[in-house]
Amino acid sequence: MKKAVEILAPAGSFESMKAAVAAGADAVYMGGSRFGARAYAENPEEDKLLEAIDYVHLHGRKLYMTVNTLMKEQEIKELYDYLVPYYRQGLDAVIVQDMGTFRFIRENFPDLPIHASTQMTITGAYGAKILKDLGADRVVTARELSLKEIAKIRDQVDVEIESFVHGALCYCYSGQCLFSSLIGGRSGNRGRCAQTCRLPYEVKREGQALGGGSDRYCLSLKDLSTLDIIPDMIEAGVYSMKIEGRMKSPRYTAGVVSIYRKYADLYLAHGREGYRVEEQDKKMLLDLFDRGGQTDGYYKRQNGRDMVVWKEKPAFREGNQALFDYLDKNFVEKQVREPVVGTAFLEEGQVASLLLSACGHNATVTGEIVQTAQNQPVTEEKVRKQLDKTGNTPFYFETLDIKIKGNIFLPVQALNDLRRRGLEALEYEILKDYKENRQAEPVKAAKEAVYNRKAASESPKLSVSLERPDCLEEAVANPDVKRIYIDAAEFKPGQWNASVEACHRAGKECMLTMPHIFRIKAEQFFDKHLTELKAAEFDGFLIRSLEETGYLKEKNVKGSLVFDFGMYGMNNTAQEMLMELGADELTWPVELNSRDLGKLRVPGELLIYGRLPMMVTAQCLHEGMEQCDKTPVVLTLKDRMGKSFPVKNHCAFCYNSIYNSAAVSLLGLEEAVKGLSPSWLRLQFTTENKAQTKAVIQSFSDGFLYGREAKLPFEEFTRGHFKRGVE
Repeated sequence: MKKAVEILAPAGSFESMKAAVAAGADAVYMGGSRFGARAYAENPEEDKLLEAIDYVHLHGRKLYMTVNTLMKEQEIKELYDYLVPYYRQGLDAVIVQDMGTFRFIRENFPDLPIHASTQMTITGAYGAKILKDLGADRVVTARELSLKEIAKIRDQVDVEIESFVHGALCYCYSGQCLFSSLIGGRSGNRGRCAQTCRLPYEVKREGQALGGGSDRYCLSLKDLSTLDIIPDMIEAGVYSMKIEGRMKSPRYTAGVVSIYRKYADLYLAHGREGYRVEEQDKKMLLDLFDRGGQTDGYYKRQNGRDMVVWKEKPAFREGNQALFDYLDKNFVEKQVREPVVGTAFLEEGQVASLLLSACGHNATVTGEIVQTAQNQPVTEEKVRKQLDKTGNTPFYFETLDIKIKGNIFLPVQALNDLRRRGLEALEYEILKDYKENRQAEPVKAAKEAVYNRKAASESPKLSVSLERPDCLEEAVANPDVKRIYIDAAEFKPGQWNASVEACHRAGKECMLTMPHIFRIKAEQFFDKHLTELKAAEFDGFLIRSLEETGYLKEKNVKGSLVFDFGMYGMNNTAQEMLMELGADELTWPVELNSRDLGKLRVPGELLIYGRLPMMVTAQCLHEGMEQCDKTPVVLTLKDRMGKSFPVKNHCAFCYNSIYNSAAVSLLGLEEAVKGLSPSWLRLQFTTENKAQTKAVIQSFSDGFLYGREAKLPFEEFTRGHFKRGVE
């Protein structure tokens, strides 16, 4: 028997939810008034979302609620009261990014299913297994995964897999984007993405424009459309086929859902042999929304120039009004109703009764005593006429049997009341199953703080993170540097042992910075160089992906683990969860301001200098604008404001990093930093040369360790979020 699949629809509004149900969605995902990754959608208030939960359940569907933003400390404290009403209403699952939210829900709502958001950047079986063991019922895979990688998760982890099948593609790995956050304070991790990837940029190499300067929409990807590969996706293990688009109209939702419903059913009924996609259906999807063509995404390739829009979207396109009218009539304006089998019993001298059955549930109600007719008896036709008026209810009578005994009389008002109460009772019986066992437990007693940062930290020590191997000697030569991170993407395995020895001779720790993204290529790389990895005897590893903790543990690679800032611990619950997942130390989040950082209890490393990676991408600008020659280069993106953002292609692991135009510098804020009691102060070097690296280390050593007057050797810098934070 072929495995069934779920068509999962976006619903940014109550109207979109109804349209999705009418078009055949098995489930919808919606945000409430807070904590959703689409803060600018028409997210319903509490009463409307409660109504939406009942609506989908009456029609045998499900509703998943997005609680998929990173939470600040105060917000975690407000989460219980926010969730309780939805939980009691029978909410089917929550979609979560924040580890603190994950743990909080597990502890306070233990029977509420959790879906790990695509914002968690799950790229393989190691991460999926960790989340499954923690209690996740479903993993939403990173959009960049191949079918082969999804199949590997299915084969190794017993967890539901949800993957995107249609809609907008982010240029960056979801959950790893800081672009709009750093430029304008609108964090994608907090549901406020400004879509900076849809803006024009000029790509340059060594000052020279590439592509003739015409391919300006180089970060804007075409929309995903996977109709042709639905059989491949289902066979790879995708259970829930997710459609993107909570910011789009009910009409769009209805149209896309109806098409994917059609083709999922076609495959399930007829298999590969009977699977054919009609061109008119592809055209319909383009008529609904066209950013510059469509792509089947990353499922069968790593990246590609033909996935990118490159040119500006036309200002005006003729709309397909006939299609729009069809969708409005058949889905958007249509009232979905469930068939009811009913029997009315009307006998002189007895109470009127109505027995109803629908959706596997029964309800019986009684009404007034049936009278004896003085003149004209009530006919079956008249009874049927009144009982059949189901109006705005979610039901219609498929069959209605009227059993009359004797010459009866019953007022029209009594018949109407019988019908109304009967349908209400039936609705109650259907919804009762969802709500019966949902009495939220009281909030668990607050745990004693495991960590006391003030007591734990002495004077902070200086660490240096390096991407360029030629800068190592400058970091080693400075006696104030106590730890050096070397990047696995640029320090070759043949350099590992010598790097560790150089650090150890100088009395410093040496740690290996793991890749931002850990996929099959990274796993194969480290498998190939496992001997060198173990022989180097690194003091530890800078962890940037949940996958890496699973990999290092399985391969029995020794060393302490420092979780980087992309392993988000924005609140104390999340930070403690990360420590339980194997972190020996944490890097404090770069999106929190000093006030929010002051609320964190776990001692942490604070980045006080460095260009932040604003995007980590599977797409490669070097390959797209020039060629894939497996040669790392540094390109620049120039935006409309004249800012230039360095871009590096890390060929060892096949991903790009787009860095901020200016480095974060907290030089001059020594007292504010000292007040936070960080355990380490990190200087992060990305594009700097040897002379710049040496000068920056000296400046920060003077300023932070010795209280001397110090000046940054660059004119341009940013305070990042240390002062302003994010919304």
